[in-house]
Amino acid sequence: MSTWIVIAALAAVAVYVVSLYNRLVKNRQMSEEGWSGIDVQLKRRADLIPSLVDTVKGYAGHERELLERVTQLRAQIGGVPEGDVAERGKLEGLLTGAIGRLLAVAENYPALKASENFLKLQEALADIENEIQMARRYYNGAVRNLNVMVESFPSNLVAGGFGFTKREYFEIGDAADRAVPKVSF
Repeated sequence: MSTWIVIAALAAVAVYVVSLYNRLVKNRQMSEEGWSGIDVQLKRRADLIPSLVDTVKGYAGHERELLERVTQLRAQIGGVPEGDVAERGKLEGLLTGAIGRLLAVAENYPALKASENFLKLQEALADIENEIQMARRYYNGAVRNLNVMVESFPSNLVAGGFGFTKREYFEIGDAADRAVPKVSF
């Protein structure tokens, strides 16, 4: 009889370990899905930047330093290794600030502000920034769930045994860069 109790207890532990493992896999996949969503929106923004820079350049060509900075940051972001969330967040924050300054420059050029092309670009940029914000929230929520399981007992035992590790949140380091660029019509 005691043999059956031991077998039943071992089976219960095995089922519990499998359940924890499957929850860890689910949370890891959700964090990867979340990162993919951020990446898609950041790619959309990166694709929009050359058009925005070219439009501003046509009206405000002497703002060369700022235009070059936006272009340089976009190129640097392309060189960040996949999975380096901290570096990507840092550079994306710098790019967000540079885009905000670029849009502020546009305030000094009434003809640029009235340009239909520029207005469409501003609207597209505002939409993308909102999508980035939503994707960042989803990703950070998925990462939070994974990290809680990786650190909590007893799931941390399963996580450690199967190589699950904490993920980094997608955060912007500089508080000034947290603000969405002001887009006015």
